[in-house]
Amino acid sequence: MVIKEEKENFLDILVNTKQAIKDENVVLLRELSDRTIHTATTAQDTDSILMAVIIYSLSKIIERKQFREMKGWDKFISKFDLEIDRSINFLKKDNQKEFVKSLEEIRASMNNISGSLKSYIDDVFRKAQINKASKIYEHGISLETTAKLLGITIWELSGYTGQKEPEEGKFFYTESAKTRIKQAMDMFE
Repeated sequence: MVIKEEKENFLDILVNTKQAIKDENVVLLRELSDRTIHTATTAQDTDSILMAVIIYSLSKIIERKQFREMKGWDKFISKFDLEIDRSINFLKKDNQKEFVKSLEEIRASMNNISGSLKSYIDDVFRKAQINKASKIYEHGISLETTAKLLGITIWELSGYTGQKEPEEGKFFYTESAKTRIKQAMDMFE
């Protein structure tokens, strides 16, 4: 559920997402997706998470220019435009139920594409879920809770978080096995 204080933020994100799609601005789409993570982590809000995953997925889809030539692209973009306008209107009217339905329609429109574009979009959406899950996990939410919020397995999430390089100042650094063994041996001298 969108928190009242986040309504204006969400409206701004949706309006800017629509424009970023038209402008093919992949960087802005990713930034907009990241803006929802704070709400998602503090409130453990699935609507925020869905919005973050959709926007991030769109950034990855827009990034691949060859898909714009594929069958179903124009229909996909038209459906997206319609549903994002509906999302904005429902949010303005504080109609939470319809707002969530419109987000789900955007996600469903990603499933209604045929051919190789569909398989690519499915793959992008799944990876986007895992990517956003890792960002939520970085904010201190447990692996299990994060996986449940995003509908992924703990194994998928732990595999992804284990691959990422730690950001300076955020995570502990793990020494190599050889270094750890040497340190352990030094303790017994």
